[in-house]
Amino acid sequence: MPKAKVVEGVFAIHKPQGITSAQVVRDLQQTFNPSKLFASWIEAEKAARNRLSASQRKRLKDKRVQVKIGHGGTLDPLATGVLIAGVGKGTKQLQGFLQCTKAYEAVLLFGAATDTYDMEGKILSKAPYAHITREVVEKALADFRGKIMQRPPLFSALRVQGKRLYEYAREGKNVPTEIFERPVEVESLEIVEWLEAGSHPYKWPLQEAEKEEKSVAEKLLHLKDMLSKAETKSPSPGEGSKKTFVCNISKKRPVDEEDDRVSETGPEPKRTKGDSGLLMSGGLQNADSDAFKARQTSASGTPSSANDKSEPPASSRGPPAVRLRMTVTSGFYVRSLCHDLGKAVGSLGMMSRLVRTRQGGFELSKNVLEYEELGKGEGVWGPKVEGMLDDWERMQGAGAEGERRSVEVEQ
Repeated sequence: MPKAKVVEGVFAIHKPQGITSAQVVRDLQQTFNPSKLFASWIEAEKAARNRLSASQRKRLKDKRVQVKIGHGGTLDPLATGVLIAGVGKGTKQLQGFLQCTKAYEAVLLFGAATDTYDMEGKILSKAPYAHITREVVEKALADFRGKIMQRPPLFSALRVQGKRLYEYAREGKNVPTEIFERPVEVESLEIVEWLEAGSHPYKWPLQEAEKEEKSVAEKLLHLKDMLSKAETKSPSPGEGSKKTFVCNISKKRPVDEEDDRVSETGPEPKRTKGDSGLLMSGGLQNADSDAFKARQTSASGTPSSANDKSEPPASSRGPPAVRLRMTVTSGFYVRSLCHDLGKAVGSLGMMSRLVRTRQGGFELSKNVLEYEELGKGEGVWGPKVEGMLDDWERMQGAGAEGERRSVEVEQ
């Protein structure tokens, strides 16, 4: 009697908004465990465990036999899109997806900054936005293409001294070392749609940070010292602090894991063109500072009002927004781009929407399982998952055959 087929490999699922990547993995596991498709995998795993010694079985963290699943790159709860999933031996291939190129579409909302760099955080500061136009943003985008240096947000899955950054924030503890900028590459970056004020549904979060939280941010980021220096010295592009100090504001943000790490020491970071260095990634703009007004003047050609006190102009239409499309390398944070681009146009900004449209060879609307199909029964999701895993096996086989033939030719 022929052995039953053991299905495993790599496929992709369309992660919905509002849940973590880790929760998607748990949902997949809960769906796959009792299924017919993965029954042979379960039996093979049981047999493999039975061949282990008693001491080896005792060391197993999870005594239950479940379908082994992992994911190949975190998406924040706010984000949707392609989430790579590895099943069985496919989990060993996931590290490669962390390093591959990814494509995103994001909406940047101007005029305010939050502690998380997106609409799920608390507002730390507001800034004028009436001067921002599509042309202003187009001009600023040029400095964010190609090889640049980017500082990750505090609420990221990076590690410092073996601990993830967001864990420090949740626990209300200071990060024990400075967070340096890291090299990333933006292969393409373009405006998909300009969203005039009042023409879109995106809004700032309602909750503002408490006065004490804002004070902590100013203190840890040394904003007062930097702004006072700005009044007596206007640094040229590229000057400024070589490091930044992160602050902990919110203590609650569901972010799951990724294997990116941040080094505790590093070389002097190279600044994005036009960045004065006075306010580093994570810093807040001050509408009274010379540096802030200079950025507005250079961006729009007209200076902002000297009486503006970091509050946007009274308007029921709200701030403008922009939909961006980008292709980036591993380690890139779209939230940081939105935060930094808001500063680059003489205002503030936050990420209001994020969709990962492609990761590696998986692309939305082409070869990605829809999350909702999990609830429609194995008759719906089963053939699609099996087909994607079979395709993966064929691709791996073709790759291995190509490598074998290459070796034979060389010999």
